[in-house]
Amino acid sequence: MKEQAELALPLLPTTGTEKGDATRQPKPKKIENCTVQTCPTQYRDKKVNTSAGSGSRTQQRRLVYYCAAILVHLVLIYLVCEAFAPGWTTSWLDAADEAEDGASPFGDRYLVGVGKADITGPVVEVNLMGYADPKQVGTGLRQRLYSRAFIIGSVDKPEDRFVYLVLDTQSGDTAVRYGIINGLGELGPSYAVYSHHNVAVTGTHSHAGPAGWLNYLLPQITSKGFDRQGYRAIVDGALLSIRRAHESLQPGYLSVGTTKVRGANINRSLFAYLANPEEERARYNASAEDDGSVEKNLTLLKFQRASDGKNIGVLTWFPTHGTSLLGNNTLIAGDNKGVAAYLFEKSARRDPTAAKGFVAGFSQANVGDTSPNVLGAWCEDGSGQMCSLENSTCSDGKSQACHGRGPFFRIRDNGASSCFEIGRRQFEPARALYEQLQWDPAPVRGGVVKSFHTFHNMSGFSFLLPNGSEVRTCPAALGYSFAAGTSDGPGAFDFKQHDGNEDTTSPVWKVVSRLLKDATPAQRACHSPKPILLDVGEIHKPYEWTPNIVDVQAFRVGQLVIVVSPGEATTMAGRRWKNAVRDASADLFAEERSHRGHPRSSNTGNSAPSSPSPVVVIGGPANSYTHYITTEEEYAIQRYEGASTLYGPHTLAAYVNVTLSWLHYLGAGAPAPPPHDGGDSDGDDDSSAGPFPPDNSNRSLSFISPVVLDRPPPFKSFGQVTTDVKPVYRRGPARMVRAVFVGANPRNNLRLEGTFAAVEKLGLPREEHGGQQSAAIWERVRDDGDWALTFNWRRTSEILGTSEVEIVWEPEEGTEPGLYRIRYYGDAKSLGGSIEAFEGVSSSFTLL
Repeated sequence: MKEQAELALPLLPTTGTEKGDATRQPKPKKIENCTVQTCPTQYRDKKVNTSAGSGSRTQQRRLVYYCAAILVHLVLIYLVCEAFAPGWTTSWLDAADEAEDGASPFGDRYLVGVGKADITGPVVEVNLMGYADPKQVGTGLRQRLYSRAFIIGSVDKPEDRFVYLVLDTQSGDTAVRYGIINGLGELGPSYAVYSHHNVAVTGTHSHAGPAGWLNYLLPQITSKGFDRQGYRAIVDGALLSIRRAHESLQPGYLSVGTTKVRGANINRSLFAYLANPEEERARYNASAEDDGSVEKNLTLLKFQRASDGKNIGVLTWFPTHGTSLLGNNTLIAGDNKGVAAYLFEKSARRDPTAAKGFVAGFSQANVGDTSPNVLGAWCEDGSGQMCSLENSTCSDGKSQACHGRGPFFRIRDNGASSCFEIGRRQFEPARALYEQLQWDPAPVRGGVVKSFHTFHNMSGFSFLLPNGSEVRTCPAALGYSFAAGTSDGPGAFDFKQHDGNEDTTSPVWKVVSRLLKDATPAQRACHSPKPILLDVGEIHKPYEWTPNIVDVQAFRVGQLVIVVSPGEATTMAGRRWKNAVRDASADLFAEERSHRGHPRSSNTGNSAPSSPSPVVVIGGPANSYTHYITTEEEYAIQRYEGASTLYGPHTLAAYVNVTLSWLHYLGAGAPAPPPHDGGDSDGDDDSSAGPFPPDNSNRSLSFISPVVLDRPPPFKSFGQVTTDVKPVYRRGPARMVRAVFVGANPRNNLRLEGTFAAVEKLGLPREEHGGQQSAAIWERVRDDGDWALTFNWRRTSEILGTSEVEIVWEPEEGTEPGLYRIRYYGDAKSLGGSIEAFEGVSSSFTLL
């Protein structure tokens, strides 16, 4: 009873002088008929004489005055708090009442933990992953990349838990996932609980991260093969984030809610979306602004620890492509999802209800046909015309001039301003929902934590549709419209969306297609109406070009079900998948209630509110990268998304079928799913866990040149300033502070958990013990994880091995005036191979 009464305290306002260490003040009980004997000790007059006499009456009058004053203050406190935080008193009183009844207003307890770690790979001389343009090679860093880990477990059965990773990468990946699973096995016995079944590796789908870490040959082609340095950065950082989340595990509460996000996505393949049945589309047409062509809902899961009521993190799902930074951008960043996470975590540092180390994950959802370039696709050919709706071409009949426009497309910064704005548009409603859930929780209830994962071979899977007809999937293949790209990143040559086939393109492509692998008549019929350009699923040399064995996975915590998708489901494909899982989950939940006879809390044993309806989200692209998942109607249109749906027209139906066939493992009383070694928990052989996809990380080809040597120019030294800052800068838009240094190749040391660049501010002297003042010191106030500080590297001589670094800071709104300087951290490689660290520092400058 006492423990549950204390749980109500997190709803109270907080005070405190230290950031993140506020003390909580419960509302005092109302004091009535106060006497000397019954008033609280702090309000008694210590000199009161309780014997009869005039002195006693004086003291009694004084005591009545004190009590009245207390009541007046309590009323004033109540009115002020209701004015600035409506409902907090009611929430607190309700919480107290519920605590007395034995049920927490925060729902059931779960084990919760969060962690974050650096996964920034090589920021220069490596191709960027996403646009498949070999000319887009990294030249520096705008924002560090991170792995954010979220662990949820059952209090009653701690072995029932899952890890949801959000990586600032283009997608999840088979080789990366193998590296993480194997690495967890080496961390010790307490990590043996993590396996294929309960670890999801999702990517934010940023197109601004380094490439070269993917398992299959096709995405390695533009990156000159496999880059082990970048691969290890992702795997090791993901493991560190999981370890931090694991070590922080403790009882806590989860709350889930949904809000609308305006102006952060549009449908870039509207022509294909409109091929879906009108009746189905009408169900999602809410208004002119929210016409249903993309999902505007953002779902947020809030993590709160029980020990002090502090919030430790949020995990969100919302669909918009990581293509705000354009194909000409060469600075590494997390794109708009990275911005949203950065802004949320920055705001949490000023939030007294947030714990130190707060982690914000912004995961993708059914992202396939969405775009953050919300002003639409326009022809950048001087015509002032929008691109063709059907095939995204311009007046010349080609797609190269067709580009999506972000909110600030007129600013020539390779999409950086638009990227920040789209990130902000996701952050602000997410933050508002977070605050709403703080005062009006929507608890995750039931105490159930379950997960399953299977490897499923899609190269020829036969199954029944709900209408009873038998269909099958096909070995992976890509259509002609795949090569056309999208308005976010147009392809090359004469490929077009929707119209692409061997008759509308150069005969050369027909020859190239057949030289790689001539698809059989059966394969062509299986993929029809897709005209096959690359029969990638049937090319196995020098190793597999693309996956045929796919990951199908789902998690459940209470009423929340997370479908973990390896591909990019389109808006309508994601809805159909979620609806099927929601219906099946509702049946599963109803069956659980009937088995229990009546709903009961697993933690208290007392009656609890009836089980809420299922909340279903899609997260991905995860675990591997299987390109796109469209509806059959969209597939028939054969725009980019349909041409990139690997396993034929029934790809979506196959994913839904496999998901539902495993969904019973998410039941409250379900046994553990069969292990992936081919044996079930009883020791009997069970092949239902599926075949294993290959791990190509140790046999992948690489043609990425290593760093040979770094040298400073004659008569200069590493870190020396060659272009210094100005003495004085004024704050304001586009006011840039620049410094140039003699540099070295940043591939020599990725400086994980560190920085290449920093802004330092001269702090004021502080009073120490004994009344003496300390000397003024330079304090770091920005690093290369901050959006407004960019690190740029340029090779000045290939032969001499010289290079330079430019560090640029755009002071943000609200930056304090003062004395600042810029510092550069570098590492130089000698001809013998040794690497030596160095630093450089600019002159100081005044910011007015």
